[in-house]
Amino acid sequence: MPFQKVTPEKLSTSVIRQIEQLILRGILRPGERLPAERELAERLGVSRPSLREAISEMQERGLLASKAGAGVFVAEVLGNAFSPAIIKLFAEHEEAVFDYISFRQDMEGLAAERAAKFASDTDLQVIDAVFKKMEAANPKRNPTDEARLDADFHLAIIEASHNVIMLHMMRSMYDLLREGVFYNRIAMFKQRTTRSDLLDQHRRINDALQARDPKAARAAVQDHLKYVEQSLHDHSKSLRNEVVAKQRYEHEIGRD
Repeated sequence: MPFQKVTPEKLSTSVIRQIEQLILRGILRPGERLPAERELAERLGVSRPSLREAISEMQERGLLASKAGAGVFVAEVLGNAFSPAIIKLFAEHEEAVFDYISFRQDMEGLAAERAAKFASDTDLQVIDAVFKKMEAANPKRNPTDEARLDADFHLAIIEASHNVIMLHMMRSMYDLLREGVFYNRIAMFKQRTTRSDLLDQHRRINDALQARDPKAARAAVQDHLKYVEQSLHDHSKSLRNEVVAKQRYEHEIGRD
């Protein structure tokens, strides 16, 4: 008979399992500091030796990392999704920008559809709260806060889709976007007309999600990203036209 004796699970194994789930579900994020040892042991209801054993094993597996005098942190595991060489290649080639937006249309459209179906009421409250912060940031002259909240809004939708593979993959992609690898989001938000259009687009996404309308949510996300794509095409064309205009100007001045 295929039965084995049941053995009690070690406390350190239970600790590992809980921390693993928090990392897997995206609740504990790369670079996030764990509570101090005494506090964490009390929260988990385990002895400090059991906690140390769990943390040591997770460090060996590359999920946690300790910094002298600073504590224990979730390892920057997402930073390994792309090598430095390929990141540099992305940044230098416009083709990667538009491939990235196309990829986002597919993935985030699916995420929005899933979020409309599977998000909890709390998930939708988080999305709505981020959108309200975007509304509050919109009148500010400096677009930095609104651009940051734009990324937070999209990631909140991905989190609400409750697909852990999509979550970690897209977080890695958004880290590169925040760093300006694919395109400069701040530059897009500097234009008042663009900022107004973008806010309206995010409002439509939020409204569809709050109404739990999967089809409308997916369409709103894809329409928004098509707008982003067209805006970047127009910006790129404008830059090329300016290069030609300067050449004409220099040639004309040189004829005097």
